[in-house]
Amino acid sequence: MSINPNEDTEFNDALRKHGIIPALPEKERTPSPPPSPTFDDIINSSTLAELQRMRDDVKDDEQERAVETQRRKRLEQLRHEDQAARFGRVYPIGREDYTREVTDASKTDAEDDDNERGTGVVCFLYKDGLPRSDRAFKHLRTLAAKYPRTKFVSIVGDKCIPDLPDARVPMIIVYRKGDIRQQIAAWGADRERAPEGQTYQLVYWMPAFSTHRFAELEAILLMTGALDVSESSLLAHAEKQEREENLSDDDLEDLGRRTTILPPSQNLQLQGQ
Repeated sequence: MSINPNEDTEFNDALRKHGIIPALPEKERTPSPPPSPTFDDIINSSTLAELQRMRDDVKDDEQERAVETQRRKRLEQLRHEDQAARFGRVYPIGREDYTREVTDASKTDAEDDDNERGTGVVCFLYKDGLPRSDRAFKHLRTLAAKYPRTKFVSIVGDKCIPDLPDARVPMIIVYRKGDIRQQIAAWGADRERAPEGQTYQLVYWMPAFSTHRFAELEAILLMTGALDVSESSLLAHAEKQEREENLSDDDLEDLGRRTTILPPSQNLQLQGQ
């Protein structure tokens, strides 16, 4: 009599019990479907704008109270983020303020920085009307809004460094803890190769190339430690437009945001290098 050891029969079970045939391999268990998210899970993972919409839609009094409690908690978190996010834009400086606004500022620890890492400061030396300088300035404004814990400052190149040649502009100097961590000259001055005797041609008019350059600049500043990355600030940046479009006037008043406009300094001098 032939025996199929893979059959699940009482006879085979008896043979397996006595070790005559091997045991059947264990059947793979089908994983249970994940449980449906609870109402608490939903509101805990919702953005402030989503909570606003939920508050207007829920009918149950208990759920409405839960949504309002979470909304208030999220507003408090945003207030805390605003306090930690000390900057958020590019500040124009002058030559005589360089030591205070750049070198000394990079030595200042954030209130929630237990590691005493100082502040990342990105100093941008530019020239008005120079296309690559204008494009880099646009990129840095975007980065300043995305990384509000990092201080971004700008100064006209030859007012910072006398007789700075245009060929070295724009220049980006990164400070942390009073030290220069990175210096990049002529950012964006890459040119396409051309046959001998012909003029090189800039390629920065290409939108895709400009996007690539922005990502490259961001990566360089991240590697130098200039950009202070916090999950909350990145989420806040990603939700900024949604919040502004959907928040009620009361919420905006609760946040109490204020934009500080510093008067542009003149004749700033590069010091502390």
